[in-house]
Amino acid sequence: AIYWQYFEDLDKITDEEKQIGVTISKKLFIENNTETGKELSALKNPKIGDRIICRIVINVDRDMDYVHLKDMRAACFEPVNVLSGYKWANGLGYYESTKDVSTNFFFDHLKKGKYVFEYPVLVNQKGTFSNGIATIQCMYAPEFSNHTAGETITIP
Repeated sequence: AIYWQYFEDLDKITDEEKQIGVTISKKLFIENNTETGKELSALKNPKIGDRIICRIVINVDRDMDYVHLKDMRAACFEPVNVLSGYKWANGLGYYESTKDVSTNFFFDHLKKGKYVFEYPVLVNQKGTFSNGIATIQCMYAPEFSNHTAGETITIP
């Protein structure tokens, strides 16, 4: 086997081709309070104080054990959920751990199917930032992995 490792700017990373086993996508939305309740809109012209929802969608084409999902975030985003712990959502139990630059999800078992995860962050400073990538990998079979593209976020 050959292992190739190199460094690249996070903004230049593109989506990985369709991989066998698992696919992942990541989108950011601004959460707005309206008369009818909370609504999500596309991330356009965010400003300090906005509540951003990070949505990660995973598709798994087979059952997998011990899977790690790491979602990197821009330095302008402050996570709302700062306490790590075991959670239950979408019929799935997982451990969520918030770190300085990323939010990590650990799954004992992922059944075949589609999963959607969302977590909130707040915009806390102006500038241009790299939002990083989201990476998923099966720990027992590392060939089942995938990542999203990097993107740049500008807060005017």
